[in-house]
Amino acid sequence: MEKDENWVMVYSSGQQHLVELAKQMLADNNIESVIVNQQDSLFHHTHGNVELHVLKRDEKKALMLIKEFSS
Repeated sequence: MEKDENWVMVYSSGQQHLVELAKQMLADNNIESVIVNQQDSLFHHTHGNVELHVLKRDEKKALMLIKEFSS
């Protein structure tokens, strides 16, 4: 994904499955999101994070939902 000012990061984790769960939870609440994988992989070792981005207009609602999801 190119850097687009309409998208903001709302969640980040070194564990992709957690980001996938958060993405599904947002989808269940009608919030479009995209996953940006910043991990480098070399010999089964990963470094970096997987990020979840939403449109700016959905940022507040997404952050509220993710806060509930993370607790």
